[in-house]
Amino acid sequence: MNRIMQEIKHYLSDIIEKDSNIVSARFLFPEKFIGFQGHFPEKPVLPGFCKIQAVLVILQKWRKKNVKLKEIVLAKFFSPVSCGEELIFECTETKRDNEESEIHAYVTSKGKKIAILDLKVSY
Repeated sequence: MNRIMQEIKHYLSDIIEKDSNIVSARFLFPEKFIGFQGHFPEKPVLPGFCKIQAVLVILQKWRKKNVKLKEIVLAKFFSPVSCGEELIFECTETKRDNEESEIHAYVTSKGKKIAILDLKVSY
């Protein structure tokens, strides 16, 4: 697991399996989080790729398997995320075969829509 994934994993909390194919998790990234460095120096904003990596971290912890991103089908970002904002990810998995799944992730903060991500992954 690369450095950014290790750091994201560090800020994961409250992972809850809601169903055999639905999981939710919370993240709270502090100002010192590596993802904020240089994006943007005067007003740090969490990069979109960190939200995608967070989904992969959730899946690895939930399924207890290594996960590989195969394709970003959809990535819509609606609102910027600053340091100290709690993010709630709700991920729904649709299995395509034993090794490949489609993931729909809905990201919110304080009830506000942050992002919608549709990913294809393999285990």
